[in-house]
Amino acid sequence: MTTSPDPRPAEPTPDPTPAAGPDRGEPERRVLRTALRDTLLLLAGLAVVGVVVGALVSGTAGVWGALVGVALAAFFCGVTIWSMARTVGASPAATGAVVMGSWIAKIVVLVVVLAVLRGQDFYDRWVLIAVLAVGAIGSALLDYRAVQRGRVPYVQA
Repeated sequence: MTTSPDPRPAEPTPDPTPAAGPDRGEPERRVLRTALRDTLLLLAGLAVVGVVVGALVSGTAGVWGALVGVALAAFFCGVTIWSMARTVGASPAATGAVVMGSWIAKIVVLVVVLAVLRGQDFYDRWVLIAVLAVGAIGSALLDYRAVQRGRVPYVQA
């Protein structure tokens, strides 16, 4: 008894290379968009509250301290989110290099800004420190919340 060949076409073998389609990295980008949106809302609220409290605590110097603090917090938060968005889908080594480079850049900017502000009396140092601390800690918590609630698969093929 002879068997005739199977008339069905052979199934293609799966391609072992990862897909490079438009949705590659989309779950991570959604998390970063959420973090960016929440951070912008935090910074807007912090600017309003910081300026009002700064004005009540030490007048115009408090307002300037709050504004400088919000500007520094916005720079730090923005660089963090940018560096993570830039490395979506990159190797761990590339991600680590970009994150470390951005961290060094943030420290350099902070040192330069503090050096420029040293000896100036147009701003209140304590208001600046308080606003910057609230911005940095709040942003870190919002980033954590965005990652925790984000639906990012463990494995992407």
